[in-house]
Amino acid sequence: MQFPDLNLLYALDVLLEEGSVAAAARRMSLSAPAMSRTLARIRETVGDPILVKSGRGLTPTPRALALREEVRDAVERSRQLLRPEAGLDMATLERSFNVRASDIYTGAFGQALIERVRKEAPHVRVRFSPENDSTEPVLRDGSVDIFITSLRPMGPDMHVQTMFTTQIVGVAREGHPIFAGEITPQRVAAFDHISVSRMGKVSGPIDTELAALGLSRRVSVVVPNSLAGMFMLGGTDLIVAVPDLMAAEALRQGLKLRAFTLFPLEPLVVMQSWHPRYQNDAAHRWLRKIVREVCAPDARASE
Repeated sequence: MQFPDLNLLYALDVLLEEGSVAAAARRMSLSAPAMSRTLARIRETVGDPILVKSGRGLTPTPRALALREEVRDAVERSRQLLRPEAGLDMATLERSFNVRASDIYTGAFGQALIERVRKEAPHVRVRFSPENDSTEPVLRDGSVDIFITSLRPMGPDMHVQTMFTTQIVGVAREGHPIFAGEITPQRVAAFDHISVSRMGKVSGPIDTELAALGLSRRVSVVVPNSLAGMFMLGGTDLIVAVPDLMAAEALRQGLKLRAFTLFPLEPLVVMQSWHPRYQNDAAHRWLRKIVREVCAPDARASE
């Protein structure tokens, strides 16, 4: 398939407006012979003389007159498309964003993010989907705008921004027997546990650390996310290990729980990632900015 030379469209617009090869040449910074050759190409492409001699000037043909408004509109639309993006009016912006996010982020900062969105851009919709271990290229195929997850390879061409780190802590109900004495690995292992795993796994880093000490724990419940684990503690003597930021948010929301320090575990580094197609998109830049700002240390301290 042969594509038309769109430069001819701009030249035709000028020729129809000026009605003169010489005047059109001056406007387009061309020589008169070059403009004449361009007119010849337009005539060949359109299959019409476009401009014909009339006395000392040129007169547009009926075909040219019929095309004039369409040509003008097409040129103006192309200029609008190629013009730098104007500043966004967040108060009137209507757009939907798909955010795939770990429960670490949604549990600790989801409320703060939505409050910012509703305040700054009330017509914007944010659709969250849960993090999973799928290898589908969701950023590349455009089904996800921002991916918020623990640090992981996202592909060599993806943009990645580290946002915060979080430690894993133990959580139990207020009045749990574990708080009656010093909290040691032996006492942690003595109680039944809730395991948090998107894949339904019973063991994880905690079991590795306990095994190094010659200890093991009994996992009696497996849940897909930390929030479910904390809500299940209730009046039980179960223990769940969750990110410290989520534990702090649960306590802030009034859950009658207490957090305690476990043995040293590798901290989790949480990042946001996006496809290069959105790097200079103004609305996407705004969302990335507030996604990061609501979890900044100074923002957390002000809550």
